[in-house]
Parts: sequence; C-alpha cells; structure tokens
Amino acid sequence: MAAWLDRTSTWLVDHHWGPYLFALLVLLAFAEAGIFLGFVLPGETALVLGGALCATGVFSLSVFLPMAVLAAVLGDSTGYEIGRRFGPRIRVSWLGRKMGPRRWGAAEWFFARHGGKAVFLGRSQAVLRALVPALAGSSGLRYRTFLPWNVLGAVVWGGGVVLLGYSFAHSLNALETGLKYWGIAALAVLVTGVVVLFRVQRAAERHAEAEYEASVQAGHDDAA
Repeated sequence: MAAWLDRTSTWLVDHHWGPYLFALLVLLAFAEAGIFLGFVLPGETALVLGGALCATGVFSLSVFLPMAVLAAVLGDSTGYEIGRRFGPRIRVSWLGRKMGPRRWGAAEWFFARHGGKAVFLGRSQAVLRALVPALAGSSGLRYRTFLPWNVLGAVVWGGGVVLLGYSFAHSLNALETGLKYWGIAALAVLVTGVVVLFRVQRAAERHAEAEYEASVQAGHDDAA
C-alpha cells in the first residue's frame, strides 16, 4: 500500500493534479455542514486522505492543515447562517426530508441538552456535525457564543483527522520494512481503523436518537 500511495502521489504531482485535489478536499470539509453533505459523506474521509497526501509530499502540511481547519469553521458558520435565515423551512426541503424526523429530532434534542457545547461535541458524529450548526442558527443562539465552540471543534476535529492521515501514511513505510506481508497488514490496519471510526460514530448517533426517543416518550407519559 505504501508503494501504491507513493505512485499515486507521484502521478498527481507529475500531472499537476495536486492543486485541484487540494481544492476539492478543502471544499468537502466545508460542505459537510455548509450544505449538509455530511449526511452522505463524512468530512473526515477527505481530511484523512489530505493528511496522507501531505505525508507523501503532494501537499504541504503547514498549508493544508490550517486550510482544513478554516474550511471546517466556515462550513459550520454557513450552516449556522442557513439555519438563522431559513429556520424550520430547512426540514421540509427535499434534503431535510431525506434526513428524516429521527435524525432531526436527535440533533435537536442534543443541541437543547448541550447548548453551544453541542457545536463542539457534535463534531464526533457525522450527522450531528451536519445538522447542529443549522439548529444553532435557527434557535437564536448568538454567533459570539457559537463561534468559539465552532473554532475549537474545527481545530480538534479537523486538525486531528489531518494529522491522523499524515501519521498513518508515515507508518506504512515502517510496516513495509518490518513485515514480510506489509501490504496485507497495512490494508488490515486501514480497514480496521475505518470500521472502528464508523462504528463509534454510529453508536454515538444511535445513543442520541435513543435518548431523544426516551425524552419524547417521557413527555407523552407526563401528558397522560
């Protein structure tokens, strides 16, 4: 896998595709909350790849890392502004209906419980990361309260994921040197990491949905 990554990186540099891919990956990090793309494509996928390409010399880490963080901040700020301007109408849009009432309800419950902190805490869950900024805007949360949590989450999440991809790409060389079947081992590590990340995110989302449904049921019981 290390050899494949090196060959791919060399091809990107030789054909001058690096700047275009750089722009695409940064755009995906922005679009996760800016246009709710996180519903179908978590932004960490783009940032892990970007970090790996920094390790092979396609991008400069000192440039890509702050750009990834800035894109995450701007994406959430755009989601906030969309929520502030359009509010509940987002839910009845085509994309809002695709997300479904359970996801909206879970995100709304999560935001109501944690307030501004939800902007930071929701970074660990792809769907919440896409929806919470819009809910923050529609709730009337002040931007001066929203922004610090937004920046903190972008630094921890965006920066951390880029560095994860960077470290992983570097580790492939060590695996190649130390293991006879390094390619299989590297692939297994990558697949395991992706599966664990996905399972953790899905477990967190299911937990939020379950707590939301429990709060709804408790409200019905109180009303009865």
